[in-house]
Parts: sequence; C-alpha cells; structure tokens
Amino acid sequence: MMKHIFPIIALLFSLIFVSCEEVVDVDLNTASPRLVIDAGIDWEQGTDGSVQKIKLSTTTSFYSAVVPPVSGATIFVTNSSNTIFNFIEGSTAGEYLCTNFVPQIDESYTLTVIVNGQTYTATETLKSVASITEIIQDNEGGITGDLIDIKALFNDPADSENFYLFKYKYSNQAKLDYQVTDDRFFQGNTIFSLSDNEELEAGDQIQITHYGISRTYYNYMNILLSIAGNTGGSPFQSPPATVRGNIINSTNFDNYALGYFRLSETDSANYTVQ
Repeated sequence: MMKHIFPIIALLFSLIFVSCEEVVDVDLNTASPRLVIDAGIDWEQGTDGSVQKIKLSTTTSFYSAVVPPVSGATIFVTNSSNTIFNFIEGSTAGEYLCTNFVPQIDESYTLTVIVNGQTYTATETLKSVASITEIIQDNEGGITGDLIDIKALFNDPADSENFYLFKYKYSNQAKLDYQVTDDRFFQGNTIFSLSDNEELEAGDQIQITHYGISRTYYNYMNILLSIAGNTGGSPFQSPPATVRGNIINSTNFDNYALGYFRLSETDSANYTVQ
C-alpha cells in the first residue's frame, strides 16, 4: 500500500512547485500621459541663488522604469516687477536652466510653461527658513530606547507664521526622508527636525536640508506624504495618486499638470553618525 502512496505524494508536491512558478500578469489600466512639472526653486543660504533648474516629464505606466522627458518647451518666471527669468533647455532632455535668477524673500513669482500648444501658470511666494544651529545625536532614541536619533535644531522666528519641509538623505539607504511641520505650538522657540531611520550606525553620513515653505505647499505636502506613506522617492515628481498642485492649465483647465511651483530659502548641514 505504501509504495502507491509515495508516488502520489511526490506528484502533489511537484504540482505545488510548478504552480508557484507560474507568472501572473496583472493587466493594469494605463491613463493617458500627463505632464509633470518639477519646479522647485531653492535658494541655499550663503549663495546668490542665480542658478536654478526646472524639469518637465510625463507620467508613464506602472511597470516602466523610465521617466519620459519633455523637450521643446518655453519656460520663464516673472517677479512682481515683471522681470523675466528665462529657463532654457540644456544638454539633458527635459531639464531647463536659468543662470541669472534673483531670489528675494517674500517676493511673488509667476511661472509660465508653454508646451504642446498648452500654457500652464502658477504663482507662489519665496519663503525664508531659520538657520540650523546645532545637530544632536541621541543613542537612546526611538520608543524602545535602542535607536540612534539625529536632531537638527533651529530657532523659529517669533514675529511670523512659518511652515517647514525637512529632507534627510542617508548614505546607508536610497530612501529619502521627507517631513513637514508648522510653528503653531512652537512660535518663537527652538525646535528641531528628526531623523526617521531605524538602521543608523556609526560612520553613516546624513545630509539634512530645511526648506521654508508656504502654507498652501505645506497643505499639499501633508496630503502627498500621507498618500505615499513617506516611503521615499521625491515629492517634487509624479505623486502615486492624483494630487493637484498650484499649476493651472489656462488653455484647457481639465488637461492639468502634476507638480507644484515652490520657492524656498534652504539651509543644509552634513553629519556623520558617531
């Protein structure tokens, strides 16, 4: 009897392993490509901020590893005095450069992008950021007290309402850590950004960047990060769901672009975990 059972068992196992190797193709619905405008103007403290870049691309299918660039656009930014700053496409397709931009805190700027017969516009104000004053390492961080926490401290201005974006770039992983906050409960006090990396070890390097942002961009990023789960990637690129930014298509309102026109003063610091 047993000699008949073993072949049956062997056959069952072989069928299981064969079924596990089957490739299942999921047929995902693919929407028409939509323009993505990556227009973040960053003025790093201590620089003149004259060199700026805007990127154009389109959305693509879920399985594609290539982000299609968009060439041939006319892009310019104007300030409240109607000074025009032209962004010219360089040697890299889809990247448009300006070399004479003039940043000014609390100045209003308007972006215009003309491409494929469509005109996209957005208006935003350049916001200041408080300087990073100190970086502190806590080797008893986290809920369990056995993680390394890194804090970047700064003094929030007492005379204004402020909103902040924080970016942590780690040498030990590809993930970028983005966070946003406001000073509602910390007006005029010393506050900090905090690392979100449970795998930090001595020798790891961290690049910390603080951005001053507007209230509307703060609201936009809150939504974007909650959808993305803060799992990395860039919030300045195509979001995982349709999150409308401040860019309007004045030619055809329904043919909107993804992305956000943002202007920020920034402060950065590099830190090596001890």
